[in-house]
Amino acid sequence: MANFTKQAIETAFLQLLNEKPLNKISVRDIVEKCGINRNSFYYHFQDIPSLIAEIITSYTDQLIEEYPTISTLDECCEMAFRYALQNRSAVMHIYHSVNRDLFEESTMRLCEYAVTTYIDTAFPQHQLPEADRRAVIRFIKCQLFGMCIDWISGGMQDEALEELRRISRLCHGLPELIIERSREDH
Repeated sequence: MANFTKQAIETAFLQLLNEKPLNKISVRDIVEKCGINRNSFYYHFQDIPSLIAEIITSYTDQLIEEYPTISTLDECCEMAFRYALQNRSAVMHIYHSVNRDLFEESTMRLCEYAVTTYIDTAFPQHQLPEADRRAVIRFIKCQLFGMCIDWISGGMQDEALEELRRISRLCHGLPELIIERSREDH
Protein backbone atom coordinates (compact mmCIF):
# COMPACT_ATOMS: atom_id res chain seq x y z
CA MET A 1 0.00 0.00 0.00
CA ALA A 2 2.83 2.40 0.86
CA ASN A 3 4.44 2.00 -2.58
CA PHE A 4 1.07 2.53 -4.24
CA THR A 5 0.57 5.77 -2.30
CA LYS A 6 4.09 6.95 -3.06
CA GLN A 7 3.58 6.22 -6.77
CA ALA A 8 0.21 8.03 -6.70
CA ILE A 9 1.89 11.10 -5.19
CA GLU A 10 4.61 11.08 -7.85
CA THR A 11 2.08 10.61 -10.65
CA ALA A 12 -0.17 13.39 -9.34
CA PHE A 13 2.80 15.72 -9.00
CA LEU A 14 3.98 15.04 -12.55
CA GLN A 15 0.47 15.64 -13.88
CA LEU A 16 0.32 18.95 -12.04
CA LEU A 17 3.83 19.85 -13.19
CA ASN A 18 2.79 19.30 -16.79
CA GLU A 19 -0.11 21.70 -16.20
CA LYS A 20 1.50 24.56 -14.27
CA PRO A 21 4.82 25.95 -12.99
CA LEU A 22 6.43 24.41 -9.95
CA ASN A 23 6.00 27.52 -7.80
CA LYS A 24 2.23 27.23 -8.30
CA ILE A 25 2.04 23.66 -6.96
CA SER A 26 1.42 23.07 -3.28
CA VAL A 27 1.31 19.93 -1.17
CA ARG A 28 -2.41 20.57 -0.90
CA ASP A 29 -2.76 20.43 -4.71
CA ILE A 30 -0.90 17.13 -4.82
CA VAL A 31 -2.87 15.43 -2.04
CA GLU A 32 -6.18 16.62 -3.47
CA LYS A 33 -5.24 15.31 -6.90
CA CYS A 34 -4.47 11.82 -5.59
CA GLY A 35 -7.12 11.74 -2.86
CA ILE A 36 -4.93 11.31 0.20
CA ASN A 37 -4.28 13.41 3.30
CA ARG A 38 -1.27 15.61 3.99
CA ASN A 39 0.15 13.18 6.54
CA SER A 40 0.37 10.53 3.83
CA PHE A 41 2.39 12.92 1.69
CA TYR A 42 4.74 13.74 4.57
CA TYR A 43 5.11 10.07 5.43
CA HIS A 44 6.78 9.57 2.04
CA PHE A 45 8.37 12.95 1.34
CA GLN A 46 9.79 15.73 3.49
CA ASP A 47 8.65 18.43 1.07
CA ILE A 48 8.18 19.11 -2.64
CA PRO A 49 11.94 19.44 -3.33
CA SER A 50 12.49 15.97 -1.84
CA LEU A 51 9.68 14.67 -4.08
CA ILE A 52 11.40 16.23 -7.10
CA ALA A 53 14.74 14.72 -6.08
CA GLU A 54 13.12 11.29 -5.71
CA ILE A 55 11.46 11.47 -9.13
CA ILE A 56 14.61 12.67 -10.89
CA THR A 57 16.80 10.09 -9.15
CA SER A 58 14.30 7.34 -9.88
CA TYR A 59 14.13 8.28 -13.55
CA THR A 60 17.92 8.47 -13.82
CA ASP A 61 18.28 5.06 -12.14
CA GLN A 62 15.64 3.64 -14.48
CA LEU A 63 17.54 4.86 -17.54
CA ILE A 64 20.77 3.42 -16.19
CA GLU A 65 19.09 0.08 -15.54
CA GLU A 66 17.56 -0.01 -19.03
CA TYR A 67 20.94 0.56 -20.65
CA PRO A 68 23.47 -1.76 -18.97
CA THR A 69 25.58 -1.54 -22.12
CA ILE A 70 25.74 1.30 -24.60
CA SER A 71 27.31 0.73 -27.99
CA THR A 72 26.49 4.24 -29.19
CA LEU A 73 25.77 7.39 -27.24
CA ASP A 74 22.89 8.04 -29.64
CA GLU A 75 20.76 5.23 -28.25
CA CYS A 76 20.93 6.48 -24.67
CA CYS A 77 20.50 10.13 -25.63
CA GLU A 78 17.56 9.45 -27.92
CA MET A 79 15.68 7.60 -25.21
CA ALA A 80 16.35 10.36 -22.68
CA PHE A 81 15.39 13.08 -25.18
CA ARG A 82 12.16 11.27 -26.10
CA TYR A 83 11.16 10.91 -22.43
CA ALA A 84 11.93 14.58 -21.84
CA LEU A 85 9.89 15.57 -24.89
CA GLN A 86 6.92 13.55 -23.60
CA ASN A 87 7.19 15.51 -20.35
CA ARG A 88 8.31 18.81 -21.88
CA SER A 89 6.27 21.05 -19.58
CA ALA A 90 7.40 19.22 -16.44
CA VAL A 91 11.05 19.34 -17.48
CA MET A 92 10.84 23.03 -18.34
CA HIS A 93 9.08 23.84 -15.06
CA ILE A 94 11.76 22.06 -13.03
CA TYR A 95 14.56 23.56 -15.12
CA HIS A 96 13.24 27.08 -14.55
CA SER A 97 12.65 26.56 -10.82
CA VAL A 98 14.79 26.95 -7.74
CA ASN A 99 15.31 23.16 -7.93
CA ARG A 100 17.30 23.38 -11.13
CA ASP A 101 20.43 22.13 -9.34
CA LEU A 102 18.76 18.76 -8.64
CA PHE A 103 17.94 18.43 -12.31
CA GLU A 104 21.45 19.39 -13.42
CA GLU A 105 23.10 17.01 -10.93
CA SER A 106 21.02 14.09 -12.18
CA THR A 107 21.61 15.04 -15.80
CA MET A 108 25.36 15.14 -15.17
CA ARG A 109 25.19 11.75 -13.40
CA LEU A 110 23.28 10.28 -16.34
CA CYS A 111 25.77 11.74 -18.83
CA GLU A 112 28.70 10.34 -16.87
CA TYR A 113 27.08 6.91 -16.69
CA ALA A 114 26.29 6.94 -20.42
CA VAL A 115 29.80 7.95 -21.44
CA THR A 116 31.56 5.58 -19.02
CA THR A 117 29.37 2.67 -20.12
CA TYR A 118 29.86 3.60 -23.76
CA ILE A 119 33.66 3.73 -23.44
CA ASP A 120 33.73 0.43 -21.52
CA THR A 121 31.31 -1.29 -23.94
CA ALA A 122 32.53 0.08 -27.25
CA PHE A 123 36.25 -0.22 -26.52
CA PRO A 124 36.74 -3.11 -24.09
CA GLN A 125 39.86 -4.34 -25.87
CA HIS A 126 41.66 -1.00 -25.52
CA GLN A 127 43.24 -0.54 -22.16
CA LEU A 128 43.68 3.16 -21.62
CA PRO A 129 45.86 4.48 -18.85
CA GLU A 130 43.46 5.48 -16.05
CA ALA A 131 44.34 9.18 -16.28
CA ASP A 132 43.56 9.20 -20.03
CA ARG A 133 40.36 7.19 -19.49
CA ARG A 134 39.16 9.70 -16.88
CA ALA A 135 40.07 12.63 -19.16
CA VAL A 136 38.21 11.14 -22.14
CA ILE A 137 35.14 10.38 -20.03
CA ARG A 138 35.15 13.86 -18.53
CA PHE A 139 35.52 15.52 -21.94
CA ILE A 140 32.70 13.58 -23.61
CA LYS A 141 30.49 13.80 -20.49
CA CYS A 142 30.80 17.58 -20.42
CA GLN A 143 30.04 17.80 -24.14
CA LEU A 144 26.94 15.66 -23.71
CA PHE A 145 25.81 17.58 -20.61
CA GLY A 146 26.30 20.88 -22.42
CA MET A 147 24.20 19.67 -25.34
CA CYS A 148 21.42 18.56 -22.97
CA ILE A 149 21.33 21.84 -21.06
CA ASP A 150 21.58 23.90 -24.25
CA TRP A 151 18.68 21.92 -25.71
CA ILE A 152 16.53 22.47 -22.61
CA SER A 153 17.41 26.16 -22.26
CA GLY A 154 16.54 26.57 -25.94
CA GLY A 155 13.01 25.28 -25.34
CA MET A 156 13.54 21.59 -26.17
CA GLN A 157 13.01 21.91 -29.90
CA ASP A 158 12.01 18.69 -31.67
CA GLU A 159 14.83 18.88 -34.20
CA ALA A 160 17.38 18.21 -31.44
CA LEU A 161 17.28 14.46 -32.10
CA GLU A 162 18.22 14.98 -35.73
CA GLU A 163 20.97 17.40 -34.70
CA LEU A 164 22.22 14.85 -32.16
CA ARG A 165 22.40 12.22 -34.90
CA ARG A 166 24.28 14.65 -37.14
CA ILE A 167 26.79 15.56 -34.43
CA SER A 168 27.29 11.87 -33.73
CA ARG A 169 27.96 11.29 -37.42
CA LEU A 170 30.41 14.20 -37.58
CA CYS A 171 32.25 12.96 -34.49
CA HIS A 172 32.25 9.31 -35.59
CA GLY A 173 35.70 7.86 -34.97
CA LEU A 174 36.76 10.54 -32.49
CA PRO A 175 36.87 8.16 -29.48
CA GLU A 176 38.95 5.69 -31.52
CA LEU A 177 41.33 8.48 -32.49
CA ILE A 178 41.69 9.57 -28.86
CA ILE A 179 42.36 5.99 -27.77
CA GLU A 180 44.92 5.50 -30.53
CA ARG A 181 46.74 8.70 -29.56
CA SER A 182 46.74 7.63 -25.93
CA ARG A 183 48.26 4.27 -26.87
CA GLU A 184 50.93 6.00 -28.98
CA ASP A 185 51.87 8.26 -26.06
CA HIS A 186 52.20 5.39 -23.60
